[in-house]
Amino acid sequence: MTSEGEAHAKRRPVVTIDGPVAAGKSTVARELARALGFDYVSTGAMYRALALAIRQAGLEDIGGQEFARRLDRLLATVEIAVSGGHVTLNGRIVDSQLSEPGIDELASRLSVLAPVREKMRALQREMALRGGVVMEGRDIGTVVFPEAEFKFYLDAAPRVRAQRRFAQLIASGVKTTLEEVLQRLTERDERDSTRELAPLKPARDAVVIDSSALTVEAVVDRMLALIKSKNFRGS
Repeated sequence: MTSEGEAHAKRRPVVTIDGPVAAGKSTVARELARALGFDYVSTGAMYRALALAIRQAGLEDIGGQEFARRLDRLLATVEIAVSGGHVTLNGRIVDSQLSEPGIDELASRLSVLAPVREKMRALQREMALRGGVVMEGRDIGTVVFPEAEFKFYLDAAPRVRAQRRFAQLIASGVKTTLEEVLQRLTERDERDSTRELAPLKPARDAVVIDSSALTVEAVVDRMLALIKSKNFRGS
């Protein structure tokens, strides 16, 4: 029988990329996974899929004990998976629906709930255990998979991140202003970094990269060099 330690030694490494919203995690993680031949998992997309499930179940505007009761029931039955770069909700690909107005904000509110994080953490750990994964989110290297071989924390100046998100929203046909996006981003940063459950912060052994003045290619190249050097150490 193969021991857990032997199985861990034989599997391919896990790479985690944490950081705040619009730091470039998704694009960088996708390109890094492609370069390594690994699977790419966006945990943020998984939370948005759950938010979509909440909306479809009509729970978005329900509060109190009724919401808690129905949320527990939904968490017990909902199926969320990431495969081939696509997110599925109860067996259906929902990529295009994850950018619907309000889904990102609803996902952020759900992420502070203990039952939600417990459910998602279990799903994410299951994906990471097989190895050969680049997983990005906000607490992957600190909480979800702290034993990952390679950990990064990708950051950027708030206004740079707001400009990136603003461009994404405008391209998607969402009407907003840069200042509105910056305000929401600042509020999201505050909520993510101060929440009691799994706050946003770099893992102690993560390499922190500021992408404010870097291209995606430059960030990916730096990560690849660190991974291939076999001398990876947090800074």
